[in-house]
Amino acid sequence: MDKVAALNEILQLDPANAFARYGLAMEHIAQGHPDAALAEFATCIEHNPDYVPAYQMSAQTLVTLGRTDDAVAQLHAGIAAANRTNNQHALAEMDALRDELATR
Repeated sequence: MDKVAALNEILQLDPANAFARYGLAMEHIAQGHPDAALAEFATCIEHNPDYVPAYQMSAQTLVTLGRTDDAVAQLHAGIAAANRTNNQHALAEMDALRDELATR
């Protein structure tokens, strides 16, 4: 069974499983399907609004696609989630990316 199928099987049993949903999104990126990845990140965030890595990778994916305004909006939401969860490392990384994008 491939990774996508295995992760989808987990998600059929537990659609809110943040780790599996994030893993599926990352696998979509690895396979060159950024739009599918963005959809999975959005679903992950919908079910788990404090799952900071989903915001961070979603924003990075948006940057890769040239969707800077969407990336900045996602970073703002991710920074808020990082503040709520006291995730200082992710907060610093997202803040730096937001600042970098502001200078483009």
